[in-house]
Amino acid sequence: MSSISRTPGALLSTGPATSTAARPAAIAVWLFLVAALVVVMVSVGGITRLTESGLSITRWQPITGILPPLTEAQWEAEFARYRLTGEYINESGPAGMDLAAFKFIFFWEWFHRLLGRVIGLAYALPLAWFWVKGAIPAGYKPRLVGLLALGGLQGVFGWLMVRSGLNETMTDVSHFWLSVHLLTAFLTLALLVWTALDMRALDRNRAARPARMTATATWVGAVLFLQLLLGAWVAGLNAGHAAYDWPLMNGRLVPELQWSDGFWWTLTHDPFLLHFLHRWWAWAAVAALVVLALRVRQLDRRASVAVHAVLGTQILLGIATVMSGVALWLAVAHQVVGALLVAAVAWAAHVHGRVRANFEAAP
Repeated sequence: MSSISRTPGALLSTGPATSTAARPAAIAVWLFLVAALVVVMVSVGGITRLTESGLSITRWQPITGILPPLTEAQWEAEFARYRLTGEYINESGPAGMDLAAFKFIFFWEWFHRLLGRVIGLAYALPLAWFWVKGAIPAGYKPRLVGLLALGGLQGVFGWLMVRSGLNETMTDVSHFWLSVHLLTAFLTLALLVWTALDMRALDRNRAARPARMTATATWVGAVLFLQLLLGAWVAGLNAGHAAYDWPLMNGRLVPELQWSDGFWWTLTHDPFLLHFLHRWWAWAAVAALVVLALRVRQLDRRASVAVHAVLGTQILLGIATVMSGVALWLAVAHQVVGALLVAAVAWAAHVHGRVRANFEAAP
């Protein structure tokens, strides 16, 4: 078996070559730009959640919903629909919400949905152009179409999340649907980064093979997935407010828990337990991600440094968010850096998987 280069850009000349019309470098830039828009979307989603704006728009109108209310009568009609929700009946109304306050929360939900439409167009239109021009490398069309479908599914999940909170008793959306919505966004981000890196490698060597998920990347990803899931549930249940001290929770290492509703209900609904698990599973995630970063250090030092830097920042932001009483800007920063961590881990996993793919392809 021939030796394998461990230089990040060096790939073996095996596998099918791309056509002369293929433009992997341009496709890589496009995918990275869409990934950046997804990070912005995550930040706006965080603001929408933290300002309790998500239930302000009670209808799903993919086309006509592009425009916000333009007349006072339209604003009054939207406000009347919101006043029928449990959030208004039980929280916003008793707090004295007026039309001006409603316009504020309406803006964030409207902007969040508008940005989703912008991302859809920013992906679909260039995809169609690359397709017509014959610029997509052989074998990548199904993956790119799959990403488009995943983006559409994300929009559906967003509406199902909102709909879960539209009744006279709920004051928030279901934390289960929130986690589906957020984790799908993170998955989309990771796949965009991964595919962009495949394209960049293909541009450097037209015979480059797609990177493969390795065993290390798989178990590290599973550990990170659980931490992200716990974070989504903490957000959806407002469990960040369960304690404002660290490392203790209200002066205790382990919070007092009530198990009267059963083990599974407590595990998936109790804000004190979920806050506790999110705090301490974070260190399992730290250990796993450090392992991945060390594995790729000699392959691509930049990817290793990116994982370490974003991971450290995320831990500090998590602690600061708790101790600040869940200050809005810190909580949003924590969510955005979480998205950047997903992107960095996708980069590191791709580096590891590219070497594996080339190893398996070696004669």
